[in-house]
Amino acid sequence: MILLLLSPLLINGADRITGKMFETRSEVISRHGMVATSHPLAAMIGIDILKKGGNAIDAAIAVNAALGLMEPTSSGIGGDLFAIVWINKEKKLYGINASGTAPLSISLEYFKKRGIKRIPYRGPLSWTVPGCVDGWFKLHKRFGKLPMKTILEPSIKYAEEGFPIPELIAYYWQRSVRMFKKYKNFQKLYAPGGKILKKGDIFKNPELASTYRLLAKYGRDVYYKGIIAQKIVKYSKRVGGFFQMKDFERYSAEWVKPLSVNYKGYDIWELPPNGQGIAVLQMLNMLKHFDLKKMGHNSAQYLHTLVEIKKIVYEDRARFYADPKFSKIPIKKLLSDEYAMERLKLFNPDKALRYIPYNDSNLEHGDTAYMTVVDKDFNAVSLIQSNYSGFGSAMVPDGLGFCIQNRGALFSLKEGHPNVIAPGKRPFHTIIPAFVTKNNKPVFSFGVMGGAMQPQGHIQVLLNIIEFGMNIQEAGDAPRFRHAGSSQPEGGIMRDGGILYLESGISPEIIRELISKGHKVAFTRGGFGGYQGIWIDVDKKVLIGASESRKDGCAIGY
Repeated sequence: MILLLLSPLLINGADRITGKMFETRSEVISRHGMVATSHPLAAMIGIDILKKGGNAIDAAIAVNAALGLMEPTSSGIGGDLFAIVWINKEKKLYGINASGTAPLSISLEYFKKRGIKRIPYRGPLSWTVPGCVDGWFKLHKRFGKLPMKTILEPSIKYAEEGFPIPELIAYYWQRSVRMFKKYKNFQKLYAPGGKILKKGDIFKNPELASTYRLLAKYGRDVYYKGIIAQKIVKYSKRVGGFFQMKDFERYSAEWVKPLSVNYKGYDIWELPPNGQGIAVLQMLNMLKHFDLKKMGHNSAQYLHTLVEIKKIVYEDRARFYADPKFSKIPIKKLLSDEYAMERLKLFNPDKALRYIPYNDSNLEHGDTAYMTVVDKDFNAVSLIQSNYSGFGSAMVPDGLGFCIQNRGALFSLKEGHPNVIAPGKRPFHTIIPAFVTKNNKPVFSFGVMGGAMQPQGHIQVLLNIIEFGMNIQEAGDAPRFRHAGSSQPEGGIMRDGGILYLESGISPEIIRELISKGHKVAFTRGGFGGYQGIWIDVDKKVLIGASESRKDGCAIGY
């Protein structure tokens, strides 16, 4: 009776008008430009940059700068960045890997002598050189139009005048403040006057405003060769870190070639390791051999198939994905059809695998900010940026207004492992932007946040669209699974099949069938990622945006 009163337009769970099962709101449709990201004010800043004549690259940098201020629970210039850029005039994709390297003075021996088996999650031992700022300036130098001063000015103004904290960000903010009581600089910055900030409270960060002003005036070198690097190194020496000026002076983000596989006419693009993007491509190469549509969306057999394929691919992820400068990665083989067929021999349609010859939880809990921007010329940026875990290491260098990431916690301390820590080496990375083309036309720029959830999220969103015909809003809103407990690049090995977490919306009958196949099923409120996407209809000259309900963000067009 109550259901009928509250939902008179629902028939069998679908909206009578649209026929959509899971859509929480309409897609956003525009012509001249669009931004989709996890904070509405940041999205509006991106739109304003586009209106000033900036292109997608200018707007993406502006949005990222705003997120570093407004969503420090996930991002900031103490972290790393990856991006895929489509330049429509050239009909070409570019990739940039702006992930940081371990300090040159750190070594495996340091940890062995002290009996440390895993790199601590917080504190200076988890630091790698932040790559975000160099990523910004390399993108801007190659593709940008507006001056960096114009791009950073909106965030500088918000940092000085303050902004209200939205609901979900406030939740993670409060949790971190309670957790990181021993970190004095963190408390001073993010709990001003000892106050735990709540939803709607105004936060100001004049220190970050000053840092952004330095970047706007002096460029990237002030971060890697000038006063900002000097302050970080000075702080490092005070708190027991390994940073030296030469770590920053030698750092450089790298242009990389995006990789793709074709899935039913669509070319799906990801970036190569040290990230985990090719896990998406490996899974698609295997999943194309199943009739997923016939199984039915989120049926027991469908979920079982996706989870088992994920387990198999994540064994390769644990064994091979690392810094290609230090380890030989057989990418061509991993992405070959022959290898996909070989690995499919491990798949059992009736039973969940508990162990795959070849439990660690660090990768399951990454916090990340994603944004995508498309301009009027159909140039597009798919950009993802992160401190790794929430506020990263929880350590704030004196006077700079941001935390340093803890991405180094993802190094292995097992001698001989491809991802073992080494001076100047990049650790295995979780953050991955994605892009889709068809017949050499841009189609879809998207990302899903959340550590090891990201490849799983990419797969679920893509299949919702390609196999089940969902629009991009519904594809992101539909209930997801998250499998945790696979073998990890730090060296952990799956021995018990892991745990299958399910969101609400999957029926008890399906859950019972999954349990009968041997899956350990559990439920949790979070951890299923956060998605934004922009669909590019070049023929109609229309942009379609989506931002899911799991985040505070939105898609805005004009």
